[in-house]
Amino acid sequence: MTVAVVLFTSDLRLHDHPPLRAALRSADAVVPLFVLDPGIRAAGFDAPNRRAFLADCLRDLDASLRRRGGRLVVRSGPVAREVRAVAAECGATEVHMAAGVTAYARHREERLRERLGDGGVALHAHEAVITAVAPGAVTPAGSDHFAVFTPYFRRWDREPLRSPLPAPRAVPVPEGVRGRPLPGREDVSGTSRGLPEGGETAGRERFSRWLEAGLASYGDRHDDLAGDGTSRLSPYLHFGALSPVELVHRARRRGGPGAEAFVRQLCWRDFHHQVLAARPRASVADYRTRHDRWRDEEDAADDIAAWREGRTGYPIVDAAMRQLRHEGWMHNRARLLVASFLTKTLYVDWRIGARHFLDLLVDGDVVNNQLNWQWVAGTGTDTRPHRVLNPLVQAKRFDPDGAYVRRWVPELGPVEGTAVHEPWRLPAEQRDALGYPDPLIDLADGLARFKRARGRD
Repeated sequence: MTVAVVLFTSDLRLHDHPPLRAALRSADAVVPLFVLDPGIRAAGFDAPNRRAFLADCLRDLDASLRRRGGRLVVRSGPVAREVRAVAAECGATEVHMAAGVTAYARHREERLRERLGDGGVALHAHEAVITAVAPGAVTPAGSDHFAVFTPYFRRWDREPLRSPLPAPRAVPVPEGVRGRPLPGREDVSGTSRGLPEGGETAGRERFSRWLEAGLASYGDRHDDLAGDGTSRLSPYLHFGALSPVELVHRARRRGGPGAEAFVRQLCWRDFHHQVLAARPRASVADYRTRHDRWRDEEDAADDIAAWREGRTGYPIVDAAMRQLRHEGWMHNRARLLVASFLTKTLYVDWRIGARHFLDLLVDGDVVNNQLNWQWVAGTGTDTRPHRVLNPLVQAKRFDPDGAYVRRWVPELGPVEGTAVHEPWRLPAEQRDALGYPDPLIDLADGLARFKRARGRD
């Protein structure tokens, strides 16, 4: 009997899973394997919210495999060591996995290829599993990647996608391959109270409901903070519980302005992956060096703490930061707004904000998180690096009646109308009764400091 190993990483699903289908075609039996990698924790990426969501994903994946006659084998330890050990135990001659783009994922793949090769086991890394279009599949003349989104989108939108693969009917797994018990959400402490349920089953149900009820209006409503018209699929995409290829196909079949806007957002995800694949250092270093002299972290410590806690005195910023802490998630428009406030109004290094997001976001993705932060900070791919998002303008445009602010900043609940966005203008007696802080900084002063630091008039 021939055996192949399928190493699951950021692709925790059975639908549209090219590595699994390839393994089933080439071997009589497969070992579906997930390795709890201590390197993830050592690198600081093992945040409680993602650990709990991952536990849901693994349990759901195991249940789906068992319905098909299989099971998920979970091991713990260095990935290359554990995969090689499993291959030796079951006599596998090949390992299939999804190709990654981060420096960590690439190093993991190199180590795997080296260790498996020593034992005569072939490694097959499959493209377009984590993204809809593989990084490097479309490139501009004279460069290895697109540095600007719009021309990338034009090419990406014309690129033919492979057809989504159905989930296999049966997954035969050989006996005798040992594994450890599945982790559970209940084993994780320090999670956000509003954390959603993880797993492919929950993700597919959410996407199907949203296709029916949310996609058509997405083009008009995706920036409405209180209306919350986004799909909230980002955690499922991060863990690969949903296939971006399938999402693009299903949205395009529906058609309409909402589908076009949604597909464009999926393209942004692929855009960032192809940038980081070409420039791995962009996860920790400026993509475009602007010689910023960020405020000293120690001197800015009080402002950073207030930003993290949602006590900046700007209600729309504070609402977003409190949503992040409660749900482990934040509306995309709000992410842009709070990132602009930290990097350009408070003039704090984007890496500090990106780290805080990774500590809490259930969809905390090195690729999209770091490059979105750089885009806002003006050190990334934004063609207008000096743009500053005014929180008052943003609040009145995307939360006009203040419903989003009142939801997350309850002490401002009694304030009526648009006055909720500028509580410092209320009579002193009313301000004191609210117990809400004054603004950390005048917006005009923050803008002036930013322009001076960037050397602009």
